[in-house]
This record gives sequence, C-alpha cells and structure tokens, in this order.
Amino acid sequence: MARLLCKCGEYLSTVEAPNDVQLHVYTDKEWDDIINMGDLIDPLSIPDPKNEVWHCTNCGRIYVFNEDNTVKRIYSLEEDTEK
Repeated sequence: MARLLCKCGEYLSTVEAPNDVQLHVYTDKEWDDIINMGDLIDPLSIPDPKNEVWHCTNCGRIYVFNEDNTVKRIYSLEEDTEK
C-alpha cells in the first residue's frame, strides 16, 4: 500500500517514512500478547498490527484496511453541535 485518494480529494501516501498518514493501531489483546513475549522487547521484533490504519491529514478521516489491502471501514469526523 502506498497511495490512496481520500474522499475529500487529498492524496494519502505512505511512501515517505516517517509520515503523518499511517497509524500503528493494536487491539488491547494484540498489544498484551506482544508485551508478554519476554522480558525485553526488541522494537524490530514487534509485529505489524492486524489491520493497517491511515489518517487523512486534511479532513481527519480514518481508513482501516483488510489484510489484502482493501478498505474495510472508513470513519469520518462529526461536527460537535452541542456547544
């Protein structure tokens, strides 16, 4: 996965590293399994999260991908009307 056109028209890319698009999101269970692997954790041995998650820096949408790199879910921000 390297590039995606967000619904707002912004191109999201993970070609550069580090970047502000790709998020590393683990479930609590996944993270618990990782930290219980041993006494010391080598950062290079931490597995990738189950799902890839991207964040649009323009509109704030969140894209969650399946293991085959297809979009599984899209989340968009709602305006807070209770101010």
